[in-house]
Amino acid sequence: MTPGSGLQAGLKNRHLTMIAIGGVIGAGLFVGSSTGIATAGPGILLSYALVGTLVVLVMRMLGEMSAANPTSGSFSAHADRALGPWAGFSIGWLYWFFWVVVLAVEATAGAKILEGWIPAVPQWGWALIVMFVLTATNLVSVGSYGEFEFWFAGIKVVAIGAFIVVGLLAVFGVLPGAHTDKASFANLTSHGGFLPHGPGAILTGVLLVVFSFMGSEIATLAAGESEDPQRAVTKSTNSIIWRIGVFYLGSILIVVTLLPWNDPAIEKDGSYVAALGSLGIPHAGQVMNFIVLTSVLSCLNSGLYTASRMAFSLGQRGDAPKAFARTTSRGVPRAAILASVLFGFAAVFFNYKFPDTVFLFLLNSSGAVALFVWLAICFSQLRMRRIIQREAPEKLVVKMWLYPYLTWATAILIIGIFGYMLTDTEGESSGRTTVELSLLVAAVVIAASLIKQKIAGRRPAPAVEDTAEKVSVG
Repeated sequence: MTPGSGLQAGLKNRHLTMIAIGGVIGAGLFVGSSTGIATAGPGILLSYALVGTLVVLVMRMLGEMSAANPTSGSFSAHADRALGPWAGFSIGWLYWFFWVVVLAVEATAGAKILEGWIPAVPQWGWALIVMFVLTATNLVSVGSYGEFEFWFAGIKVVAIGAFIVVGLLAVFGVLPGAHTDKASFANLTSHGGFLPHGPGAILTGVLLVVFSFMGSEIATLAAGESEDPQRAVTKSTNSIIWRIGVFYLGSILIVVTLLPWNDPAIEKDGSYVAALGSLGIPHAGQVMNFIVLTSVLSCLNSGLYTASRMAFSLGQRGDAPKAFARTTSRGVPRAAILASVLFGFAAVFFNYKFPDTVFLFLLNSSGAVALFVWLAICFSQLRMRRIIQREAPEKLVVKMWLYPYLTWATAILIIGIFGYMLTDTEGESSGRTTVELSLLVAAVVIAASLIKQKIAGRRPAPAVEDTAEKVSVG
């Protein structure tokens, strides 16, 4: 067992590798990219590139801290040490809240696909089945989670890789038996130009795609349960650039070259289905539904794992019930898993019974958490670099580039995205609504942390641990 934590080092190197690769491929890439393409045209590539660069920088900062001090609490534990207990408490609980809401979103999305295949089982029934199966998987052992995620992520990776290869063959006119009359690099500029709606659409596109990148940080949480956490974190951090470049930019580039960005099929069928359909590939819709279902199950699996490990870390630090920090003989934090899935079931219920009130509030109030997390990582790294350099400089095996200038630039960019979101006032899920409700929930959580701290008295900051002996810090 992992010393001092109760978690087991049950994740193998192949599990961590695939979790790191698959972590940047969410169902949002397949489902949500069509809206971004319709909004920004081919210029959506710049939106993805901008957010991708932001994620690379944030992950570099997180990689620096996590390689020096791997822990199941990841950025929450780093914020606790660097910024104070209030920050670790707040960002940990907000992150947990985000993922348990995601559980409901993904369970519903998966249930819709499964109901279309087997309508005899109602949609709510499929949602329960999916949640029960993945809860059981997470309760067995961390190894079973890793094995499921290995295959789920593997299918996503193979699918996108095949899509890119097939798309390139079609664009160059060498795909046998395919309809390639629409496929051309000219689609990038021929239909109103590369930016048909003007440069401002790039920023609008950023708001649409930024949240599809959430999940990149999962590998740093999972590293705490691997055999060699420092190596796992270093490897996943160093590979983030090509992963985003290939899976996001590469696949979206293929979509907007296979057919015009304003083709009605993109919004009607979804970007990837429309792209495959334009080549005359039979059953493209069903193939894509299977891939989306796999992505949904992967996101559910990882979401439950991530929420439970964050709850476990909060329990370790006294920021959650102590039961959350207890593990079974297999090293599984059962109470943390069950509490997370219980809230997930409640959110599923709200989605079916009160979709336009309670669930819409949950969705909007958790919508900006990704930006809160990234901002916390920036400010934590600014201080943690000095702490590590002073106390254990040999642990700086991963370093943030151009420190502290790029860290400050990243933080300013994130704040700028918040500012731009406040200008979006259209619809019940507008950017302004999301920011305002997310800030409201954040204020409540921060207030709770300060009250708790005042009542309990200030906890001493945990010391930087020797990662050669321990893979998790309480």
